[in-house]
Amino acid sequence: MLVTQISEISNSRCKVYIDQEFAFVLYKGELYLYKVAEGKEITQKVYDELMNVVLPKRAKLRAMNLLQKRAYTEKQLRNKLAEGFYPEEIMDEAITYVKSFHYVDDYQYAIDYITSYETRKSCKKLEMELITKGVSKMVIEDAFREWENRGGTQNEVAMIQKLLEKKHYSPECGLKEKNRICSFLLRRGFPVDKVHEAMRISE
Repeated sequence: MLVTQISEISNSRCKVYIDQEFAFVLYKGELYLYKVAEGKEITQKVYDELMNVVLPKRAKLRAMNLLQKRAYTEKQLRNKLAEGFYPEEIMDEAITYVKSFHYVDDYQYAIDYITSYETRKSCKKLEMELITKGVSKMVIEDAFREWENRGGTQNEVAMIQKLLEKKHYSPECGLKEKNRICSFLLRRGFPVDKVHEAMRISE
């Protein structure tokens, strides 16, 4: 295996290419320690140690450090690791590791997210946001079911009325303004029948 290119990405880190293909990122000290140099062969022993020991350990620590600051879905955590240019198999290993301790749990993340925003966002909006965070529809459905079992509920008409107040909605406003506000509420995931009901109550 020939190291065909080493390109600096920061003062301390470099991308390493083997046989013309990107392989991994190493710190400059590691390049020196493992004698990885452009134009030189990298032994199978060194390659295996980097891929099976050095990089997995670093990726696991990175994942743990990220999770100490806030919760992540599996997709979000994978995206953060990808920013560090970890190989796919290394990211898989790191995510499997933190999942084994339930530090990453899309189901629990979804329940917590729904509970946190239940009075501010419609169920549809919550579902759409969780999907963009990488949570599967099946997990979201299970999370909503558990949220309801725990007593979670929404009064969407009341929520819409609060938003109408913030938008200074008035029954006397023109059709164009009513349509604008209605479109705003629909984009927030509220059902059209609930929007019309709230508007009627406010008249």
